[in-house]
Amino acid sequence: MFEMTLMPRFQETDALGHINNTVPAVWFEQARDPIFRFFTPDLDIKNWHLIVAGYQIQFKAELLYGAEVSISTQVSHIGNSSFRLLQRAYQNGQLCVEGETTLVHFDHQAKKSVPLPGSIRSSLEQHL
Repeated sequence: MFEMTLMPRFQETDALGHINNTVPAVWFEQARDPIFRFFTPDLDIKNWHLIVAGYQIQFKAELLYGAEVSISTQVSHIGNSSFRLLQRAYQNGQLCVEGETTLVHFDHQAKKSVPLPGSIRSSLEQHL
């Protein structure tokens, strides 16, 4: 499992004083960097090997400005060419947001999915 801590920015709040509901998806993407590096160690977008096939987010509690947020990222499923990540955002020890994202190992030139290489599969399995 990977952990990341961040401090919400004032600009991420909405008119009600909460963190806007679009923000956790951005945080979750940022927290996926260690997984991205399994596929593209230098994060060179010209050599990118993933696409997002889908994601869902469920809100469990409010997120507020002024307190750190901790995000955990773990692999929840590994398929032939795709895998799912389970991510959770906590603030003050409380689960606030939970999301699951399906990523596909993808050949952008051929425009098709390709099987996960054994070495990357092994790296992902360490985080199941």
